[in-house]
Amino acid sequence: MRVGIVNVTGYAGAELARILGRHPGVELAEVTGRSAAGQPLGAVFPHLASLGLTIQAELENVDFAFSALPHHTSAEVIPGLLKGGLRVVDISGDFRLKDPESYRRWYGIQHPAPELLQEAVYGLPELHGAQIPAARLISNPGCYPTSAILGLAPLVTRADREFIVDSKSGISGAGRTMKLNVNHYCEVNESVMAYGLEGHRHQPEIAQELEELLFRATSERGVDVTFIPHIVPMTRGILSTCYARLKEEMTQAQLLELYREFYAGQPFVRVVDSAPQSKHAWGSNLCIIHPRTRGDGKVVVVSCIDNLVKGAAGQAVHNMNLMLGFRPDMGLESLPVYP
Repeated sequence: MRVGIVNVTGYAGAELARILGRHPGVELAEVTGRSAAGQPLGAVFPHLASLGLTIQAELENVDFAFSALPHHTSAEVIPGLLKGGLRVVDISGDFRLKDPESYRRWYGIQHPAPELLQEAVYGLPELHGAQIPAARLISNPGCYPTSAILGLAPLVTRADREFIVDSKSGISGAGRTMKLNVNHYCEVNESVMAYGLEGHRHQPEIAQELEELLFRATSERGVDVTFIPHIVPMTRGILSTCYARLKEEMTQAQLLELYREFYAGQPFVRVVDSAPQSKHAWGSNLCIIHPRTRGDGKVVVVSCIDNLVKGAAGQAVHNMNLMLGFRPDMGLESLPVYP
């Protein structure tokens, strides 16, 4: 199976190339990046030089594609890939929200391909694993939503429907394009910045998935999510602290059992006995979760991932594995890097 990456020159695209370059079930055959077309991949990313690829302007001869283009641009390109018979995993936000009006509100533009919104499967395997194998278009979840949704999903029917998510991300989550107060060293070093206080496009994504999970279990809707992201001066990682109020009090042992039963058989979710640190997931496709009951009806859940792996490229490869009938963890077996 020959696979290709559209726009390898961003952080997520480069991470895809790193993982796919050693995947035993596929051949990373082509990568594109219009601004760097014609250059060896190793000239742009020296750590990928051994893959021996040259960056092209367009994909020409592949069987499966990943799109790592920015939002809006990705939705303009993907219809052509699908018409060409390719199955696609999209890492952008273009197909995550099912409602085109919601997309217009949060992304500031009309959706370029609204006819594909209902077809696209939200690629969180722990919740949509049954739908992914037959899909031709997967919308890879956002990095913040991955940590938040997995942290809160087991509580959807056990807690009040109001959730608070406080998330902190490494600077790579903002991408390679220079933005003064987001990834300029002098601005972000030794500082923590909250943003999106007036609303953030990942909030409706989190709410959409939690509400869908609630509807499947109870035929009811209505979830209230408050989401506040922060940037912290580290390269990789997301740590989300999520808050909820239980309908009925649970002991700590019962809460841990609830989470472990919910994620039983999921190779990339680990429910642990103490709060994880972001570095515990660094370089891996793991989501590490610790739920804690406070004895007053409130629950605090700490959830951490590597934003470029489980939050982007690793999850995309997990989706590909399910689509192509491989083991879910094929090519993703690496343990976290520490320290």
